[in-house]
Amino acid sequence: MSSPTTTSWPSLRVSDWTATRDTLHMWTQIVGKIRMAHAPLVNHWWQVTLYVSPRGLTTSTIPHRTGAFEIEFDFIGHQLEVRSSDGGTRSLPLRPMPVAEFYAGLLDLLGQLGIEAPIRPSPNEVDPAIPFAEDHVHSSYDGEAATLFWRQLLQANRVMGEFRSHFVGKVSPVHFFWGAMDLACTRFSGRPAPPHPGGAPNCGDWVMVEGYSRELSSCGFWPGGGEEGAFYAYAYPGPDGFADAPIGPDGAFWSAEFGQFLLPYEVARAAPDPDRAVAQFLQTTYEAAANLADWDRAALEDDPSRWAGTETPRVS
Repeated sequence: MSSPTTTSWPSLRVSDWTATRDTLHMWTQIVGKIRMAHAPLVNHWWQVTLYVSPRGLTTSTIPHRTGAFEIEFDFIGHQLEVRSSDGGTRSLPLRPMPVAEFYAGLLDLLGQLGIEAPIRPSPNEVDPAIPFAEDHVHSSYDGEAATLFWRQLLQANRVMGEFRSHFVGKVSPVHFFWGAMDLACTRFSGRPAPPHPGGAPNCGDWVMVEGYSRELSSCGFWPGGGEEGAFYAYAYPGPDGFADAPIGPDGAFWSAEFGQFLLPYEVARAAPDPDRAVAQFLQTTYEAAANLADWDRAALEDDPSRWAGTETPRVS
């Protein structure tokens, strides 16, 4: 009999929803750029990301003048929801439509709420980079696939969040980068890193220089790299011997093509305990990076249950 843990990891073949994935990628870029236009820079572009929510993906609170607003992709009700701190709300149905129509519709909603959207109106990290207002190529939306993808993200977010809790050094949130369309969490050693060479398509090298300015070990999930997507892990700079380090679980491997370790989602989903399989992948790849690069692990790690059984103190 299947357990709730195994049945909560849905199957979604990338080839079955590629058109929707690519359209949704452009839609999330538009929403992410709007967040970026209003939020001040935080470490390594953390202010631009989206977050997994109980219904989809959200910007979380975006500052605007003396108030705030939020944009959320609702992949249960299939609506794009815009909510403002002054009480205004607007929504846009998520359905098959060109990126150009989505872009115009969202700008109209924001205008009705008095919210500006001064963004660079072309996508990043893709080639070709069709301007949003001219993109009639990407126009697919399979609601069932979008929901399944969100459910994949929900599981990845949960397991990655537990993994994050064991690190007390500098560590990013578990957040969704719309540039490459991946859910990521990054740990830092506290040391500087050599300047990144850049090279991402339609993205200034300075973006990668900022993103990789500190030594790091990163992990995440994205809808590529496997038949149903893949978990990934890499280090920057990659320490000597990293690609040859022993990692788990069975089925995880070093990809020379991508320059990182991959665990195909379908391997994790089919495991007796998917949570444990993904956790093993995250932990063993991190240990390989941290040990080979001589991180001060004693200072950077701790047990998240260290206060279990005690009354939580009030901190003023």
